[in-house]
Amino acid sequence: MGHKSDIADGSLRGYEFRKFENIVGDYYVSPRFIERVALFITKNYLMELGCFDPQTRIPLILGIWGGKGQGKTFMTELVFKKLGMEVVVMSSGELEHEWAGTPGRMIRERYRKAAEMSKVRGKMTAFLLNDIDAGLGNFANSQATVNRQVVIGTMMNICDNPNQVSTGQDWIENDYVRRTPIIVTGNDLSTVFAPLIRDGRMDKFYWQPTIEDLVGITHQMYKDDGLTENDMATLVRKYPNQSLDFYGALRASLYDKQILGWIEKDVIDGDLREENENLKDMGRRLIMKDNIPVFEPVDLTLEMLYKEGDRLVREQQMVNEMKLSVDYLKHLKNDKKGGGSLIGMKG
Repeated sequence: MGHKSDIADGSLRGYEFRKFENIVGDYYVSPRFIERVALFITKNYLMELGCFDPQTRIPLILGIWGGKGQGKTFMTELVFKKLGMEVVVMSSGELEHEWAGTPGRMIRERYRKAAEMSKVRGKMTAFLLNDIDAGLGNFANSQATVNRQVVIGTMMNICDNPNQVSTGQDWIENDYVRRTPIIVTGNDLSTVFAPLIRDGRMDKFYWQPTIEDLVGITHQMYKDDGLTENDMATLVRKYPNQSLDFYGALRASLYDKQILGWIEKDVIDGDLREENENLKDMGRRLIMKDNIPVFEPVDLTLEMLYKEGDRLVREQQMVNEMKLSVDYLKHLKNDKKGGGSLIGMKG
């Protein structure tokens, strides 16, 4: 879809400050989503400009949360692009480090960087932290690390003192930092330390696309294929309760037949012929970029989407119904009850 995803390991990302120039194309953004994010950004900048009574408590963090695959991060980035913002990005993969305290310091450094760039470049900036519950969430049997405690304390302190943020140097009272809004995304904010998400520090926004949102987003995906909004409304209603990434995966899978044809020139009854040399030569062609094909747009129909959608739904149901791990681990559970040994057990 033309979207360059965030990378969990910060050492692999060659940049921290994003302008979203990589997002090319005409994407649908829910008016409700734009309104909520734009309102939050505006309130924080107005707070910095002294437009409110000093006793007014404007949350520094906006927590955008909701189900998996609903496009929370991408939608947020689209809003940033529309507002002409430049953003410092961090992911939950950077909230753990072998040196205790390093992630907390990184948060303070990036917050200060966003604040400084706002002053230098004359543009609105923000600090975006993706998948906060993956890094700070408290799940069953999870252990709290020093890094997690330091990060929580750091973020709470920034919320309470957004204009004074130290990065290890001697504390200087007149070291003024511009108030910079923080946006975090996650699936379940209830797993995060409660004092951090209280109303004075974090404004919460539960995002779940409506039918109208899904129709608008999917129409942008498929409009060049000649499918109408009515077609998309029919598709969305045929697969209720599916997340946004289902429709993205649905479109991507429609190229499978062409890709298989390139891998193996002869396809008989859907099975690859092993004796064909093209299959053995596939690795060399991909690595050396030898004779890489350009796939033609698929002449789509609703029936094709239904066929592929039914296949994806069946795979989902198999995962939910089979639960092979239960069968694999039942011997372990029985052994714990009986006090026996697993040595020599079949399987």
